[in-house]
Amino acid sequence: MLRGVLVLTFLVLYICLMYFRSSLRNNPATQQSEGYWRLVESYRNEFGRVCHRTLYTVGFISFNPDKLVDIQRILNNRLERKTPLFEQTDQEALSIADKYWHEMVSKKKIDSSDHAFEKSKRVVDIDSIKHKDAREIGAEWMCYQALKQLQLKEKLTALAWEEEDIQLALTQIISRAVYPFSENRTSKWIKENSAICEVTGYPIEKITKDKLYGSALKLYNVKDSLEKHLSTKTNELFDLRDKIYLYDLTNTYFEGRKIKSKLAKFGRSKEKRSDCKLVVLALVVNVEGFIKYSNIFEGNAADNTTLPQIIDNLRIQTSDEKRAIVVIDAGIATEDNLALIKAKGYDYVCVSRTKIKDYKIDSNGEIRHLMTKANQIITLQKVEKEKETDYILKVKSTAKQAKEQAMKSKFEGRFIEAINKIETSLTKKHGVKKADKVNQRIGRVIEKYPSAAKFYDVEIVVENQTATKIKYNRKKTSEQNDQELGCYFIKTNLNTENELSLWTIYNSIREVESTFRCLKTDLDLRPIYHKNDDATMAHLHLGILAYWVVNTIRYQLKQQSINHNWQELVRITNTQKVVTTYGQNKDDEIIYVRRCTDPNEKVKQIYTKLKYRNYPFTKRKSVVHKSEIKKNVSPSLWETDDGYLQLGLMRAYNLCCSKIFYLVFPIVCSRLH
Repeated sequence: MLRGVLVLTFLVLYICLMYFRSSLRNNPATQQSEGYWRLVESYRNEFGRVCHRTLYTVGFISFNPDKLVDIQRILNNRLERKTPLFEQTDQEALSIADKYWHEMVSKKKIDSSDHAFEKSKRVVDIDSIKHKDAREIGAEWMCYQALKQLQLKEKLTALAWEEEDIQLALTQIISRAVYPFSENRTSKWIKENSAICEVTGYPIEKITKDKLYGSALKLYNVKDSLEKHLSTKTNELFDLRDKIYLYDLTNTYFEGRKIKSKLAKFGRSKEKRSDCKLVVLALVVNVEGFIKYSNIFEGNAADNTTLPQIIDNLRIQTSDEKRAIVVIDAGIATEDNLALIKAKGYDYVCVSRTKIKDYKIDSNGEIRHLMTKANQIITLQKVEKEKETDYILKVKSTAKQAKEQAMKSKFEGRFIEAINKIETSLTKKHGVKKADKVNQRIGRVIEKYPSAAKFYDVEIVVENQTATKIKYNRKKTSEQNDQELGCYFIKTNLNTENELSLWTIYNSIREVESTFRCLKTDLDLRPIYHKNDDATMAHLHLGILAYWVVNTIRYQLKQQSINHNWQELVRITNTQKVVTTYGQNKDDEIIYVRRCTDPNEKVKQIYTKLKYRNYPFTKRKSVVHKSEIKKNVSPSLWETDDGYLQLGLMRAYNLCCSKIFYLVFPIVCSRLH
């Protein structure tokens, strides 16, 4: 009996929120010193000190003080919304508890609302707070909002895609923009580093490299439909006219032998990787950097043979009847291609494939000088040539002139050095002296340095079929050619007389070069490791879709004078994380809260300029309730008489530390007596 009284009494009072406390006072009614009772609660102030607050003054009582234990339990159960384990049979205790409860509520001593109850459950022990599962979310959230602008989800829905496939496709595109690596590394990044699945809604446990491969192939199957949608949508979003199209090609190389590939061929690599097979990517881009059409060709495709297929598909994709301008470089500007562009209803601006000779300066034209961003002087002058109907603009660049002069001097020096070496061998004991052999050696030098050899006349002095001397003289025409260094000629069929506007139109071709640079460097399109051609084309197309996201963001920021490259934007925005914080409340429940960190000033500025929201979600909360205590099969120390007594004494000692002890001790002592 002693064991049960000690354990039950102390256990109930130890977990109470409210308790009764008495002090001895003189009762005027009985003229005796009796207990004066108050219902109080304890709390810690801002300094951590335990304080007490009186909730209800009971005063002198006429009933047995033992009944206060039942009243206290009823009030606490009601405040904590707990159902009592045993039915309360003492109606007097229930009646008194109801009276105290209603008076405390009416006087606003306690808040019994649902909000207050939920708020009290959220109060956690600060020492139990921990953090886990911190992930990057800033760049992913920015890209997701760009995809919402482009309405890609709505387009895939219109193509009868399932919701889960759409979520995976968005996850795939954003991952390529933020973390452009292999599908294997990307799947690990999604599972361990990124919160992209929390943004797109795709179940993270389903992410595998094979799922990512499959999603990329499925996106490539609707390539033309997606490109037409994105082209139209960006024009609507940013009010673009597409008066100028920029067309150019680049190539990227493969790692591996690619024996069975039909795409991979040896060609002229722009990365100087002549040891690797290539694939050619052709892009049509507007002056704002948005892709209008793309195509993939075999690695050995010549630049000038790709235009016919591109120009036909461009008209289909844009469905535009206006007469736009196509800007191309010299490698594509053959006479046949220029005629084809005119036949398809476009105008063209290009660089002449060869330097124009026998031209004359237009007497009515003006010489214009302008300064580039690199502080280089550019001279523009209209010229004319017989039987030439195109408008021709001569452009002379001081920077290009200095570069060509340096190259010319270097090759001339090497040519003269090689000729002098041959001449020196004529006087050596075992040197080559036969005229035909010397001619062969000179021929090889001319073949090696043709750009320098064309400016020199080389003559051999022969005696008895033996070369005795080599003479070489610089031609007078070379001086005229020196004046043409740094010059190139822009041709167009446009009816224009404005030299500056024509040069500006052609200079916009740098935008397509910027596009290739972003695709290859920022989005990691090179090299390609895929074994089959379908995977290769899906890989390139996925990079192009990611570029749509990148350029949508960068174009808007450029309008707001923020000119960061893409890698810098990813670095800045990835300072925003999402983290799970958890702790234990007074009911021994574990409360989990997942929240995004506040964006720093740089990230907030980017979001503001883009008119994007700062957070994908504000807070996600979950509660793990305390587990039920299971009884051990073998009796423990606490199930013995000595154990229960020790437990009771320990809890009694804990109560001594608070003023609850003043209520409990007299009751326990009376029962022990």
